[in-house]
Amino acid sequence: MTGDDHRFCGICWDGLRFLGEPWCAGCARPFEIDRGDSLCGECLAHPPVHDGVRAAVAYGDVARAVVLKLKYGRRLAYADTIARLMERLMPHDADLLVPVPLHRWRLWSRGFNQAQLIAQGISTRSAVPTTHDLLVRIKGGGSLRGRGRKARAASVRNAFVVTAEARARLAGRHVVLVDDVHTSGATANACARALKRGGAARVTMLCWARVLHTDGLEMPEVD
Repeated sequence: MTGDDHRFCGICWDGLRFLGEPWCAGCARPFEIDRGDSLCGECLAHPPVHDGVRAAVAYGDVARAVVLKLKYGRRLAYADTIARLMERLMPHDADLLVPVPLHRWRLWSRGFNQAQLIAQGISTRSAVPTTHDLLVRIKGGGSLRGRGRKARAASVRNAFVVTAEARARLAGRHVVLVDDVHTSGATANACARALKRGGAARVTMLCWARVLHTDGLEMPEVD
């Protein structure tokens, strides 16, 4: 970072790989050529519950450093730095921003939900409202580091619910689910399933970084 607020130095800026079309309509994995709204092989084999991922950057050393400083270094202003680079990917017809919630014990120990801070930053710039009490995590799953697809999915199965009093706010809405890092899609699918059961018409995942590969990269703890 530089001495100016929310700006990267030249070296760090060059270390960010910005993502955009052409990419898989399901998970935002980059395509070499434009395939329209096609899905990658992984999404064809395992169709996502949500209606597509939009990721600002590929997960790498610089993207990881920003996440770690926010989550564990308590550099809360980094949430706004991240939000500024994510806002360009907001769906034009989005109705509501919903951050991926933390379990109450994780929230108590950390003191904040980084996804909520990012969602607030995006909301300020896009004028799309955000809410932190609509989707609730009722089951802690622990770290998903090193787990395979099935284990990740099992860990977050039925972990999220929409509160009964919030269903009226959700009915028929296009919800943008906000998180910092998208890895296997297990958390995004579990949240999307709960939101759609609660009445959401569409759920688009919007995140800071999309993991494309894990070779030589240390993954952050989930949540």
